[in-house]
Amino acid sequence: MQSETIEIRGAAEHNLRSVNLEIPKRKLVVFTGVSGSGKTSLAFDTLFAEGNRRYVESLSTYARQFLGQMHKPRFETIRGLAPAISVQQKALTQNPRSTVGTITEIYDFLRLLFARVGTQHCPGCGAELTCRSAQEMVADVMKLPPGTRFILLAPFAEACRGPLAEAVRAARRKGFVRGRIGGTLRSLDEEVPDDGAESRTFEVVVDRLVMKEDVFDRVSDSVELAAKIGDGAVVVSPEGLSEMSFSEKLACRRCGVSLPPATPLSFSFNSPHGMCPRCQGLGSVLEVDPGKIVPDASATVAQGAVRLFKTQDKNAPKKYFQKELETFCQSRSIPLDMPFGALSEEQRRLILFGDPAAGPGGFEGAAGLVRRRLGQTKSTEMQGYYRRFFAESACPSCRGARLCGSSLAVAVQGESITDVTAMTISESAVFFEGLEFEGGKSAVAAEIVREIRSRLRFLADVGVGYLTLDRQGGSLSGGESQRIHLASQLGSDLTGVMYILDEPSIGLHVCDTDRLVGTLRALRDAGNTVIVVEHDPGIIRQSDHIVDFGPGAGVNGGMVMYSGPVAGIGSCEASLTGAYLSGRKSIPVPQRRSPGGKSIRVIGASQNNLKDIDVDFPLGLLICVSGVSGAGKSSLVNQVLYPALVNGMRRRNRFREGSCRRIAGLGSVSRVVSVDQKPIGRTPRSNPVIYTGAFNAVRDLFASLREAKAYGYDKSRFSFNVKGGRCEACQGDGIRRIEMHFLPDVFVPCDVCGGGRYNQATLKVRYKGFSIADVLDLTVREALDLFANHPQIVKPLEALSEVGLDYVRLGQSSTTLSGGEAQRVKLARELSKAGTGDTVYMLDEPTTGLHYDDIRKLLDVLGRLVDAGNTVIVVEHNLEVLKCADHIIDLGPCGGRDGGRVVAEGTPEKVARTPESTTGKYLAAVLASASKE
Repeated sequence: MQSETIEIRGAAEHNLRSVNLEIPKRKLVVFTGVSGSGKTSLAFDTLFAEGNRRYVESLSTYARQFLGQMHKPRFETIRGLAPAISVQQKALTQNPRSTVGTITEIYDFLRLLFARVGTQHCPGCGAELTCRSAQEMVADVMKLPPGTRFILLAPFAEACRGPLAEAVRAARRKGFVRGRIGGTLRSLDEEVPDDGAESRTFEVVVDRLVMKEDVFDRVSDSVELAAKIGDGAVVVSPEGLSEMSFSEKLACRRCGVSLPPATPLSFSFNSPHGMCPRCQGLGSVLEVDPGKIVPDASATVAQGAVRLFKTQDKNAPKKYFQKELETFCQSRSIPLDMPFGALSEEQRRLILFGDPAAGPGGFEGAAGLVRRRLGQTKSTEMQGYYRRFFAESACPSCRGARLCGSSLAVAVQGESITDVTAMTISESAVFFEGLEFEGGKSAVAAEIVREIRSRLRFLADVGVGYLTLDRQGGSLSGGESQRIHLASQLGSDLTGVMYILDEPSIGLHVCDTDRLVGTLRALRDAGNTVIVVEHDPGIIRQSDHIVDFGPGAGVNGGMVMYSGPVAGIGSCEASLTGAYLSGRKSIPVPQRRSPGGKSIRVIGASQNNLKDIDVDFPLGLLICVSGVSGAGKSSLVNQVLYPALVNGMRRRNRFREGSCRRIAGLGSVSRVVSVDQKPIGRTPRSNPVIYTGAFNAVRDLFASLREAKAYGYDKSRFSFNVKGGRCEACQGDGIRRIEMHFLPDVFVPCDVCGGGRYNQATLKVRYKGFSIADVLDLTVREALDLFANHPQIVKPLEALSEVGLDYVRLGQSSTTLSGGEAQRVKLARELSKAGTGDTVYMLDEPTTGLHYDDIRKLLDVLGRLVDAGNTVIVVEHNLEVLKCADHIIDLGPCGGRDGGRVVAEGTPEKVARTPESTTGKYLAAVLASASKE
C-alpha cells in the first residue's frame, strides 16, 4: 500500500536537531519560520538532495562513473520519498540570447507555427509570396466562371539573360507562336525591337481556352507545361477579370527576389539560418558612446574634454592625440576655449568621428581612435579599458528584432514573430485565443496553438502576465524566474512528484497571491506533493499543512515548533509565526510620520512603461515605491533615479540614464548607495566576512599571534586566495566541482583539506583554540562572542546581526546566499561604515526571505538610517513595511502597458483612502487591524 506521508527521522543537516516529521502527501505544505531556522536545510538540503541522490543511485554503473559520489544528507531514515523537482529563486542565466519565450519553450512553438502556417512576404516591397503546386493552380483556374475566355502564359526565363530579340527567337524555336511583351500580346513572327527595360517583360502564350466542364485535362497539361517553361511561374489572364499569378517557388516578380520555404530554423536567432547577420542574433551592437568619451560637456577641448586616457603625463599617446586634436580644431576653426556642449552639432561630430572626406590619412576622431586601438591591442587589460567607451545600442539592421529580413517578413494574421514576442503575455494570450485558420492550415496549427495557449495561461496564472516573451532572462528577478519555471512545470502534466519551491511570492503584489495559490493547488490536485518555503501570510493561510521551524536562527533553531493544519498554529504558544498570525505579536505602526523637507523631483519619466510622470521623492524619509507587478517601480527607481543621482554627483556619465526630461534637487544629496539583490560574488571564494571587510582584521589578528610570528607567517599566510597558506589540492576553494553532464554540477568537499581551505601548517596557528578554518565555519553570532574584544572585527559582524543574518556562517559561499540575504549583507557593509548623512539608500524588495520578526529588525535598521539624516527608498510589496513608511509612491493601476502612472502618493493613510489604488485597498485593512491592537 502506498504511503500517505513522507516520514523523516533524525534529520540533522546543518542546524537541524534530529528532526522527526511526517509530511502529508498530495497536499500544499508550507515550511515557515525565522530566517536561518532550518526550513531550507530540511526542504532543499535534505529532501531534495536525498531525492536527487537516490535518482543517481538508480542509474547504471556506467552512468554513475561519470557522476562521482554524491553527498548523502544527515538523517536516520526517510520513507515515502517521491521524485523531487526543485524550483529555487536563483536568477536566470545572464546569457543575452535567453528570453522568457525560450525559457518557457513558447518560442519553439512560435517558430514551428510561423514555419508551417505563416504567410511569407517580400522583404523589399512587402508583397505576399505564395507557392502553389500544379494541382492547386489547376484547382484555382477551374473556379473561373463558365464561358470565361482566358490565356495561360509562362514568363520566359531566357528573356532575362540576354537581348530580347534572342529570347523571342529561342521561344519561337521551342514552338511558341504568340507572346506578351511589355503587357501587349503579339505574334512572335513579328520583328521585336529591344527598346528598354519594360519590353523585357516577356511571357509566352502556352494556351488559349474557354472555361467548360470538359476542359480540366487540357488545363492540367497546359499548367504543367507553363510551370516548366516559366521556371515554376504561371500567369492566368481571364477576359474581363483580374489576372492571377502563381508560382511553385516563393518569389517576388517585382523585386526579383526568390526565397526558400520557411523552416523553424528560419526564426531562430541562435541559428545562421534566421539570425540577423549584423548583430548575430543579439539584437544589439556595441557602438562608441560619445557620453563616455566626453563625460563633462562643460569642459573645453583645451581643458581635455575628450578624456580617453587616465593621466596627463604617463601615457604618451594621449599627448599625441591631444596635440593632433587641437591642430585639427584649429584647421576647422573649432574654438578650443568653448565648452564642448556649446559647440555646434557638426563641430562635435568632427571631434568625435573625424572627417571621412579627408581620406585614410586624415583625422580619425576620438571614436575612430578607440575603435582602432581596441582592434589592435593584444592586452586583455587594455581591451577592457577601451570597451568602457562603448555601449550597447539597437542593431541598425534588424532594429533589435534579432532576425534577418526574410524571417521578419513572415506573418500570421498580419503579425510577425517579433510583433508577437513584443506583446505582453496577457496580450499574447488574447491574440492566440482569437487566432483562427481555414482549410488545411487549421489542422496543422491546432495542436501548436493549443500548446501555446496553455503555456501563456499558466504564465498569466502565476502573476507574470505583464512580461513580454522577448524579455531577456538575465533581467528577471529571482521571483519572476521562479514563477516562470513553475509555469513550465505546470505544462509538463507530471503526477506523483514532490515539488519544492523557495518563496514563489517574491516580487508578487498581494493582489496576485490568490492566483499563485491557485497555481500551487493545481499542482497539488494533479496528484503531486507541493512543499513551499514561504513567509507570505496569504499563502500560509491558504495552505493545507504548515511546518513552523524555530525557535530562533542558526544554533538556536533547527527544531519543529508546530506541524499541522493552519488553523491550529495560532494557539501554539511556542510558535513565533503563530504569534504574528494570531495577532499576539505585531509590527507597530509609527506614532507619527515625518513630513520631510527638501525633495528630489523626477520630471517627465518615460522609461519602459512609465507614462511621462512627475514624481517627488521627499528627502530624510523612509519612502516606499509600491504597485502591482510590472507597474514601473524598478524602471522609476533603478533605471531613472539611481543613474541620474550617480552621474549628477560624479559629473560624468558612469551609467546610462533612463528616459526623463529632467531631475531637480540633486544638489541636496551627497552620496547614493544601491543595495540590490545581485550576488556579492560569483565564485565560491566570495563570502560575507570578506565582503564586509571583517576578514582583513581577522587575518591581522592571526598574524599577530605568537605562533604565527614564531613560524614567520605574515597576513597573507591566512588568505585562501594566495599560494602558501592555502590547500593547493583545491587551491583554497575547499570544494571540488564535479561535472554531472546531464545534471547540474555537484560540489563535494576537498579530499585533502576536508573543506578547510588551508594546509595543515597554517591550521596549527590558533586563537582561543580556533584555527582560521574554524573561524570561517562560525556563525556571526558565535563570532561576536569569540572576538568581543576586537572592535574592528565586531563592528561589521554586529551590522550583519542587526539585519537578521546572525545565523550566516562567516565563510559561507556567496553562491549559496539567496537574493534577500545578499542584499542584507550589502546593507550590513553600509551600516558598518561611518555615516555622513544626506545619503540616499535604494533597496529592492529587502523583505525577500524575511519572517515577520526579521522584518521588524530590518525596519529598526532602516529607521536608524533615516534618523541619521539619510533617505531610504524601498521598492516593496510587503504591507508590514508599507504601513511603516513615511511616504508611499504607488504606481499602476495595472502592470505592463497598463501601468506606469502615479496612482497615489503620500502617507500610508492617504494611499489607503485612494479608491484607485490596488495597494491602498489592502493597506487600509492592515492599518485598520493595527489600530485595533
